[in-house]
Amino acid sequence: MQLLIGADPEVFLKTKNQPSEYYSGYNVIPGTKAIPYPVEKGAIQVDGMALEFNITPVQTEDDFVINISTVMDILKSMIPKEFEIEISPIANFSKEHMDMQPEEATRLGCDPDFNAYSMSFNPPPTPHPTMRTAAGHIHLGWTENCNPADPGHIYACSILAKQLDFYLGLIGTIYDPDIKRKEMYGKAGAFRPKSYGIEYRVLSNFWLNTEKLMRLIFNNAVQGFNELAIKGNNLSKRNSVRDIINTNDSNEAKKYCEHLKIKWII
Repeated sequence: MQLLIGADPEVFLKTKNQPSEYYSGYNVIPGTKAIPYPVEKGAIQVDGMALEFNITPVQTEDDFVINISTVMDILKSMIPKEFEIEISPIANFSKEHMDMQPEEATRLGCDPDFNAYSMSFNPPPTPHPTMRTAAGHIHLGWTENCNPADPGHIYACSILAKQLDFYLGLIGTIYDPDIKRKEMYGKAGAFRPKSYGIEYRVLSNFWLNTEKLMRLIFNNAVQGFNELAIKGNNLSKRNSVRDIINTNDSNEAKKYCEHLKIKWII
């Protein structure tokens, strides 16, 4: 079974002048959600107030790091010199700056995602007047031309999403102390079924900060999938880590990783 790993993280723009301020990415780079702008190893686009990029899916951790780094470097080269990229799960914009934005920039446009535990759609978040969030979603592909609305595929994705809560969600709880984003997005078990597999939507963009974190995320995604699909080791049958992830209990997350021998130290 060939497994491909992809990602579509988001980042923010910040001014270099002091005091530094978050700045809307709207119209700063080419590309939209409907028509991403192709670049080497992936594509870039504007997503509301944030900048988003995706990578060509890969089979190896080295290629994952190369693709992430390549597209990020291209993105950095395309922004005006007075700005810099900020890797943060949330951004608080000034009210004045928000008031200047068109409706397309401030609208929360994501379609609802699924909750693997309730098997229903997560409710859409209430827009915050000045805060926006940035994700670091991971995509796992093991099939093709699957109907995302097929109940059997949705069920299979829900089992995998709960498995990935152990291998990825706990890692996010350990390395990303922010809780504000989870008030809007990224609660445990959040996923979207895709024709090629699954989009796991729990993680923020924290793992973009270092190569070691990129490699940890890639390898844990592969291990979690293989343990479930090849070895039949379904951790979600043992216990739920839903509350640990949703409350960002990093101490309990470390204990679970140690107990289950899931790598978390980089």
